[in-house]
Amino acid sequence: MLLRLHKDPWRLVVSVAAAFFVLSLIFTLHRHFSFYASYDQGIFNQVFWNGIHGRFFQSSLSSTLSTNVVHDGQVPEVFYHRLGQHFTPALLLWLPLYALFPSPVTLIILQVTLVTCAGGVLYLLAREYLEPTLSARIAVSFYAANAIIGPTLSNFHDLCQIPLFVFGLLLAMEKRWWWLFWLLAILILAVREDSGVILFGVGFYAIVSKRFPRVGLAVCTLSFAYMVILTNAIMPLFSHDISRRFMIERFGHFVDNDKATTLDVLWAIISKPWRLIAELFSPFFGTIKYLLGQWLPLAFVPAISPASWAIAGFPLLQIFMQRGESSIAINIRYAMAVVPGLFYGAILWWHHHPEWFKKPSFRRFWTGCIGLSLIFSLTSNPNRTFSFLIPDSIQPLVYVSLPRQWHHVGCIRSFLKQIPPDASVSASTYIVPHLSSRREILRFPDLQLRNDAREIEKVDYAIADLWQLQQYQVAFKSDRHKLTKEMVPVIEQVTGNGEYGIVGFKDGVIFMQKGTATEPAAVAAWQAFRKEIEPILQKPL
Repeated sequence: MLLRLHKDPWRLVVSVAAAFFVLSLIFTLHRHFSFYASYDQGIFNQVFWNGIHGRFFQSSLSSTLSTNVVHDGQVPEVFYHRLGQHFTPALLLWLPLYALFPSPVTLIILQVTLVTCAGGVLYLLAREYLEPTLSARIAVSFYAANAIIGPTLSNFHDLCQIPLFVFGLLLAMEKRWWWLFWLLAILILAVREDSGVILFGVGFYAIVSKRFPRVGLAVCTLSFAYMVILTNAIMPLFSHDISRRFMIERFGHFVDNDKATTLDVLWAIISKPWRLIAELFSPFFGTIKYLLGQWLPLAFVPAISPASWAIAGFPLLQIFMQRGESSIAINIRYAMAVVPGLFYGAILWWHHHPEWFKKPSFRRFWTGCIGLSLIFSLTSNPNRTFSFLIPDSIQPLVYVSLPRQWHHVGCIRSFLKQIPPDASVSASTYIVPHLSSRREILRFPDLQLRNDAREIEKVDYAIADLWQLQQYQVAFKSDRHKLTKEMVPVIEQVTGNGEYGIVGFKDGVIFMQKGTATEPAAVAAWQAFRKEIEPILQKPL
């Protein structure tokens, strides 16, 4: 079988793509149903759910993250438009599919499908320059890339569209299918407010390579103008999140104010280039590790490919400029923005150096790189997808076995069945995705929201998984803070004053209902758990 696949490159690509699709789907579905999918999965599902009900891009979950709530202390709103945070009209492409199958599972399948199809388009793109065997090797490298596996095994995200759209755009450019090229250029811009950075890289390459200088100039002009107008004139019409929150959180170290526009940040970078240089190499070893992880599945060829630097250099610059180490985590969605430029640049490098592939030693080296990329991708436990196999922490040891996970799942689901589909609810992070197909939902411990009548009300139900935080708090300080400083105090307050009654408590999961009498058995179980975690509550952070 392996010999036949080796002699038929297209069958090899299809077989690897099928394996990637099936395995990714199994693991992401398991992640969702075992309550390891988290908040962003709930946000996107609520956005889609509101969309099929005519309330496009509205989300009470996104409102919780808005500057009005975070900085001004306002109450989350069910009619908040997420376009003020992220401008993502390309999601409307998939709204008819979601209307047929309205579920968070639909988004999981959609994400895996889009990424899988991108590898097939990559093979066709490589065939424009390379012979079938080498083209197949590049496609296999794509499916083994950490920057593809990690983000695919995560919550649904808008950047999952980027590899397919950009590979399609580059293939259209090679074929001179300009109608398709410009259509995909518009779709790339519609993915996110900052996806124009990726498109700008393509235009820059078209100019410096002298292949399509006029097209490249038009692409650069379009992408830059779109990003500037969108972030400075259009997105502020929905909210002030772009200037007061996102630009400050990501690029606030370049400016001295508590709010900044994209133009403010660009001017700060231009006027203080030494600060930019310092940020590009900070943290130094983290930056190097990130680049090596991106180059590894392609045997480090993008590191010496001018085309890779020309196209991928701009999204890399955007990532390295951002504050904090999360931006250079290869398992999160931003890593996907870099992938198309690296792979296209590798294709062009191989076009000029085909003799290297004829060397058995290099082919063995490349195979080893692909294998290492797979190993690193899986052992890094991206987005806790493999927590049932791999401990989340070694010292101290944090591990929840598969049977224990699913026993806990049954306890949570027994409470979820009791929540009406149209009731307002507050849920802890990992329960949010399963309840997000509704108008009124918050993340616990938030309990108040502004409804469609513009009235502030408390949610009808609240459910929180304290057991999971109890398991992970020993190794993760953020989980201990949520448990001890956020959730337990709120539970004691709202149950103590009679606002909510505890109607269920099982395996560390508390279920409360507004204005309902407390169940004695549930209170007894809660008090026993409260006594069990008392040492954790007394421990300083």
